[in-house]
Amino acid sequence: MTLIKSISGIRGTIGGVPDEGLTPLDIVKYITAYACFIKKAEPDKKVKVVVGRDARISGPMVNHLVCGTLLGMGIDVLDIGLTTTPTVEMAVTDSSSDGGIILTASHNPKQWNALKLLNHKGEFLSARDGEELMKIVEAETYFYAEVDKLGVYSSSNSYLLKHINHILDIPLVDCEAIKNAHFSVVVDAVNSTGGIAIPLLLEVLGVSKIHQLYCEPTGHFPHNPEPLPEHLSAICEEVVKQKADVGFVVDPDVDRLAIVNELGEPIGEEYTLVAVADYVLRDKPGNTVSNLSSTQALKEITEKAGGQYFASAVGEVNVVEMMKKKKAVIGGEGNGGVIYPNLHYGRDALVGIALFLSYLAKTGKTCSSLRADYPNYFISKNKIEFSPEIALDDILDHIVEQYKDHDISRIDGVKIHFDKSWVHLRKSNTEAIIRIYAESDMPEKADHLARKILSDFRVILNGE
Repeated sequence: MTLIKSISGIRGTIGGVPDEGLTPLDIVKYITAYACFIKKAEPDKKVKVVVGRDARISGPMVNHLVCGTLLGMGIDVLDIGLTTTPTVEMAVTDSSSDGGIILTASHNPKQWNALKLLNHKGEFLSARDGEELMKIVEAETYFYAEVDKLGVYSSSNSYLLKHINHILDIPLVDCEAIKNAHFSVVVDAVNSTGGIAIPLLLEVLGVSKIHQLYCEPTGHFPHNPEPLPEHLSAICEEVVKQKADVGFVVDPDVDRLAIVNELGEPIGEEYTLVAVADYVLRDKPGNTVSNLSSTQALKEITEKAGGQYFASAVGEVNVVEMMKKKKAVIGGEGNGGVIYPNLHYGRDALVGIALFLSYLAKTGKTCSSLRADYPNYFISKNKIEFSPEIALDDILDHIVEQYKDHDISRIDGVKIHFDKSWVHLRKSNTEAIIRIYAESDMPEKADHLARKILSDFRVILNGE
């Protein structure tokens, strides 16, 4: 059993021992602390919080506990039910609420769930806010509402459609071009809420043929729910079988998007953001942001369009902060997370689909030919586990000294830049692990670079 506490929320496996798994006691404790945090910001106001969830099997149980705890703290609840993470984020501002909670463990398997916590802007809590929340948890000085001051519960199923209508209002979303393209699209929603949201979006966009694969929101994931190429064999086969123009795959809470071309080949989750950014930059040149572990292809297309590229620390909160600081017109993460600030500051697979289909329709290209326009880069992902007594910061310091003649960033771990290659080393916050991300213009080069760093670690540990 595992319980992980981070600034974006509380994530864990359902059941087990309190403070080791995500048990009912843990859910009540952390939601109570969050309620205290939200109320502290608005001490003289009746506070309202939006709650939404993905289709996980544990979702109804967690939802009852979360809503009941908020009501018990005197907070009004707007429960928008089965929905997507970006829909909850937008619902917070649309409903003038003071916060939001998304019940989803994103790409994790079915035994996981999480409490993802939002502020009044519909954005994840900052590091500072997260620290304050944890202090409230540790202090355990809670005071629940008396009977006449309990919160009021209400529910609504209108916010997904509101979200989609906001997307339709984006000038770059061209429904007429999509309709005239007579697209055939396959959707793999991994039996979660994307099965509700994406077919509806495609229908209103004017897509001619929609082929649904795993679109029943049962929470029984038919394959590993992380939208990586090795998990997409079913949709790849279906795209070929249906002679479709494109396939879209999302994770259970619909904030990550993977694309399969008309040949039944994944274009790579890194290139979701690259393709959407290319479309946005052609209309409005400007700055872009992704995290340090994302492909450098985004930097190349940004500079080609006359903008500047900036890299943030890993994590959606950090990407959003950098996007605001640099006034980025598009940004996100290389895991298929597209953040389009003209809509909202959150990863959103739905807006990614709408913008990508608009671009595909207006160019008249196939998905594979569009991907061929971009520089080819390949990322190798590895990790090495150390003994708990090993000081990981000392290991990273040794690496910095060894490669001091290269361009090195220490914004988040250690990133070393080489010619058309880079390697990014990040230590885990919960385990004695350093993750190694290496990118180059050939997969063999990326793998070789990762192996070289692994070899360097072994030399350092052996004191050679």
